[in-house]
Amino acid sequence: MAYASALLRDPARTYREIDLAGRTATADGPALVQLLYDELLQALRAAAWAAERRQFKTRSDRVTRATAILFALEANLDHDKGGDVSVALQRFYAGCRRQVVDAAIGEDGMPFRRVADELDEIAQAWRQVRAA
Repeated sequence: MAYASALLRDPARTYREIDLAGRTATADGPALVQLLYDELLQALRAAAWAAERRQFKTRSDRVTRATAILFALEANLDHDKGGDVSVALQRFYAGCRRQVVDAAIGEDGMPFRRVADELDEIAQAWRQVRAA
């Protein structure tokens, strides 16, 4: 019964979790990477919105999510196959994490948006490669 009570407290969160579980259940490796990028961009943009509106809990939750996703992307880099590209991405992800953590103490959403815009370029390139 505790599980059902938790679901009723935050229906939007419940929907997001069910949606995410459904999208990951049948996804292959490249689709999962794309999903991580999508979730990361969403988290960063939500953190920007929350920072500007002084919604500190939401900002903190979204920063935590974004940071975890950046760690996951970095941890799954294949340096044997990726060579210089994977090394560059590792540095890029670490730099993004630093910017996000630094921005987490302020009320300015712009740093989150800048990181999201930089990551969106990679996400779009990833989409193009997958579509080809």
